[in-house]
Amino acid sequence: MRVLVTGASGFIGNALVTALGAAGHEVRAALRRPGQFDFPIRVEIVRHADLASPIDWMPLLVSVDAVVHLAGIAHVGSDVPDALYDRVNHLATAELAAAAKRAGVKRFVFISSIRAQSGPTADHVLTEADDPRPTDAYGRSKLAAEAAVRASGAPFTILRPVLIYGSGVKGNFAALARLAALPLPLPFAAFRNMRSLLGRDNLITAVLFVLGNTASSGETYLVADPEPLSVADIIAAVRQGLGRSPGLLNVPPSLVHMLLRISGRESLWSRLSGDLVVAPDKLIHAGWRPRSDTRAALARIGHERN
Repeated sequence: MRVLVTGASGFIGNALVTALGAAGHEVRAALRRPGQFDFPIRVEIVRHADLASPIDWMPLLVSVDAVVHLAGIAHVGSDVPDALYDRVNHLATAELAAAAKRAGVKRFVFISSIRAQSGPTADHVLTEADDPRPTDAYGRSKLAAEAAVRASGAPFTILRPVLIYGSGVKGNFAALARLAALPLPLPFAAFRNMRSLLGRDNLITAVLFVLGNTASSGETYLVADPEPLSVADIIAAVRQGLGRSPGLLNVPPSLVHMLLRISGRESLWSRLSGDLVVAPDKLIHAGWRPRSDTRAALARIGHERN
């Protein structure tokens, strides 16, 4: 199968391209700046234009059997205008899905986000049966992109991953890992709120699974490691990989919130507070098998920071 991967140089895309090649697929890796990136395996590298403007995707789809669409604005931030989220995450996806239909692509896998379904916290365990209620421009742009993919007529599968971790991760999880790596006690023993996480390798196995499973066509799946963890457990697992004890102090979360607000770091609070638990049962029942255990994978991240 020849697979076009957009956003191929990113945190997920780079590893996915390598995994697809190892699985015997021919890969066409689409990047904005092809000359600035090398893959560890032999792949066809093509350039795609800036998603902030309309794109003619048809030349990239010649002789392509499947598409995995990763490219887009991959973070939530107040510095990104709502219109840019919509252009890059929604309209560029709509253009690609419509082109894939015209080109006769057999599989279109869209990597959406849990934020298309929920805000940063939820008061119950989320499943695909819950009505989507995004709370910000990023989530709304992803949900609109999902609707465009469904309307395109291309044979699609939509994946909604939760917070992704792995070697070289950036963003919210990187900030949490840096915090865990500090050589001092941390006031998070009382943070028993639960969070679903997703290892990058587990997301990649999900992509490979749906590409090879025709029954997943037309389906939307939440993707998460099977075991949610508390913030205290996440920090303890990373510190285990560092060869340290958890080193967690029992401080009331309300006091931690106040201290973060006073110190001008209240944005960190959203990464530490509230529950966001996802049930990946639908994908597991379809036949997906996660590759790695969450606690062991988090310990490996800690070990890499040694």
